[in-house]
Amino acid sequence: MLDEFLTQYNHLRQQNALFATATVVWREAPSSGKAGDRAIIDSKGEVTGWVGGGCTKGIVLKEASAAMQEGVPRLVRVSPNPDTAPQEGVREYKMTCQSGGSVDIFIEPVMPKVHLIILGKSAIARSLAQLARCMDYRVTVMAMGATEADFPAADEVRAMFSLAKTPIHKHTFVVVATQGEQDEMALKAALKANPPYVAFVASRKKRDTVFAYLGASGMSESELARVKTPAGIDIKAKLPNEVAISILAEIIQTVRTEAEKPAVPVLGEGQDKFYINPVCQIPVDKTAPKHIVRYKGEDVFFCCDGCKVKFEAEPARYLPSLSAPDVVVLP
Repeated sequence: MLDEFLTQYNHLRQQNALFATATVVWREAPSSGKAGDRAIIDSKGEVTGWVGGGCTKGIVLKEASAAMQEGVPRLVRVSPNPDTAPQEGVREYKMTCQSGGSVDIFIEPVMPKVHLIILGKSAIARSLAQLARCMDYRVTVMAMGATEADFPAADEVRAMFSLAKTPIHKHTFVVVATQGEQDEMALKAALKANPPYVAFVASRKKRDTVFAYLGASGMSESELARVKTPAGIDIKAKLPNEVAISILAEIIQTVRTEAEKPAVPVLGEGQDKFYINPVCQIPVDKTAPKHIVRYKGEDVFFCCDGCKVKFEAEPARYLPSLSAPDVVVLP
């Protein structure tokens, strides 16, 4: 199981994907999750590994989703009798499965690296690649004739301007540092990919000339307005390394400003795979529920016996918006 965990972990890191890890750090029998058990939860809610079933799995899905949104790890405790005065930093849930037991699970988000895409092979482009590598960013360089020898610090070097097969996420930053070599072609490629940040290393005079050409060739003012130019924060930079530092400073500022905003939707929102249990508000995998109850023409999914029993006792309390009177338990 550890090999499967490590294989998936390395695969997702290579893909620069967003995911979370969950590790059982304490267990009281008869909980099915045992100390040392671990799992990976990706942003779609797919689970690789094992930390427990029933309501424990649903709670882990919920908290892993929140961890990925917030970028903050958490310790989750699931027990039959949650502490009325929980410890600081511990998120307590009631164990509603009839099997009982208690478990503590540490959930940690693994955030995608900032991805810096540099278009061009100028001196500033080389400085950017080198300094970004020191910050553990993922670095992709695109330029006609560029080679890996030119950019030894880059993760990937492409000898063309093409972002068509490049994953774009909220922390993808594109910097056009062509400096006179196919500026217009590079800017077109960057804007076509629609990343959240595009910067153009150029003087104001050069910017105006390039923008006029692009406007005449059919690009709209709104498209060109998305380009940050001059690139970076104004620190009176002159040398290539100084310009690169000013650009990276702006990227850091943007990343930190965005840090508190959700990165992914809560599991279950807009995803057919998950159903939010109306009793405990925990997502249930619809492909493997413990129980399905038909109530007023709608299937209600449960991951454990406890929530099903509570629902059947007072269905209108949990789904008051439905109107038909029938309740049928499906096999």
